[in-house]
Amino acid sequence: MLFDAHNHLQAKRFAGRQDQLLAECKELSRMVVNGCCKEDWPEVAALAKAHPQVLPSFGYHPWFIHERTDNWESELGRFLDAHPAAIGEIGLDRWKEGLAYEGQEEVFTVQLRIAADRNLPASIHCLKAWGRLLELLEQGPLPSRGFLLHSYGGSAEMIGPLAELGAYFSFPGYYMREAKGRQRETFTQVPPDRLLIETDAPDQLLPEKMREHALDDPEGNPINHPANLRGVYRFMAGMLAEPLEKLEARVEENFLCLFEGL
Repeated sequence: MLFDAHNHLQAKRFAGRQDQLLAECKELSRMVVNGCCKEDWPEVAALAKAHPQVLPSFGYHPWFIHERTDNWESELGRFLDAHPAAIGEIGLDRWKEGLAYEGQEEVFTVQLRIAADRNLPASIHCLKAWGRLLELLEQGPLPSRGFLLHSYGGSAEMIGPLAELGAYFSFPGYYMREAKGRQRETFTQVPPDRLLIETDAPDQLLPEKMREHALDDPEGNPINHPANLRGVYRFMAGMLAEPLEKLEARVEENFLCLFEGL
C-alpha cells in the first residue's frame, strides 16, 4: 500500500471529481489532504468524513494569510477539536512574486505552537526562506512526534540539523524532472527513517512521459492526478537503487510514525 504525505484533494481544479479520483487510487492506503485557509477547511473535513483514506490537515498557507479574519485561530482550534487531524499547510515564502512577507512569521509560529501544544504533525511549506525557517524551528516549541517539510528544497547541509529537530522530508514527482538534479541529489542524503513521498496534487506534475494517469482541469490544463503516486515511488526506488518493496515498507513505517493515531 502507498502513502501520500501531502496533497490538496479539495482543490477546485479537480472540478468535483474527488470520488472518482479516489476510486482510481487503487493502491492508496492514506493521503494527507492539506487545507490552505479557513474557506477550504470544511471541504477537507467533508472529504475525510466520506473517505477513510483521507487524513485531514488544517492550516493557513502563507499565500493566504493576508485574507485571514480576526477569529482565524479559534476557527482552526474548532476544526482540530472536531477531527483527528494534522496542521498544515503552514510555512514561509519569499519566492512568490508580489507576496508580502509581513505577518508570515507570526502566523507560522502561532500554528507551530498549536501543533506543539496538541502534539500534532505539521506540514511545512518553505520557499527561499530556509535559513530563517531553521532559526524559528530551533526556537520552538515543536511537536514531539515531528513535522513534515513537504517538497523539501533546502540544502543537503541542512538535513542533519533539521532531522535532529524532528523533520521528515517528502519527495514530490516534480523533482523527477531533468532540471531538478540538485534536489534529487539532496534527497539521497535524507536519513532512511525520515523519508516520505508526496504528490502535492493537483500541483507538481510529473514529467509527461512518466505520468501514469492523465488529468486536465476544466480549462483543459494538465494537473496532477493523485494516482501518479505509484510513479513517484518507482522513480525514488530507482534513484536510491533499492527494491521497490523495501522502499514501500520503509515509507509506510515512516508515515505511520509521524501520523500515528490520526
